Amino acid sequence: MRDVVALEQLPPERIALVDLLDRLLAGGVVLTGDLVLSIADIDLVRISLNAVIASVDELEGSL
Repeated sequence: MRDVVALEQLPPERIALVDLLDRLLAGGVVLTGDLVLSIADIDLVRISLNAVIASVDELEGSL
């Protein structure tokens, strides 16, 4: 409980968008999603998205 109270007293850290993207790409990001177009509860089109976004250096190191 004391740790939570101590964390709330710290000033918020500002992170630039470039820094945030750099952190995300360093570890890699997986995006998944589904899009379904339907009329009268009949599915007409279904699109599935699966994407891995990472820096090239990270991908080369894991191969």
